[in-house]
Amino acid sequence: MGMPGPFELIIILVIVLLIFGGKRLKNIGNDLGGAIKGFRSSMKESESKEKDEVIEAKVEADDETNKK
Repeated sequence: MGMPGPFELIIILVIVLLIFGGKRLKNIGNDLGGAIKGFRSSMKESESKEKDEVIEAKVEADDETNKK
């Protein structure tokens, strides 16, 4: 069993379109896109917080070294 070919994919897409309808598929796509955007932005925010914490730790360590 391998990947479905182009003909099988077309049949699957037609069945999905018949089941859900075009308007509902569009809404599902928009919701999924919004969720992906939110996830990416939270990942970037988390990475920037981690970088800031590392920088602060380095500055504090340098200050401690300079005080001695």
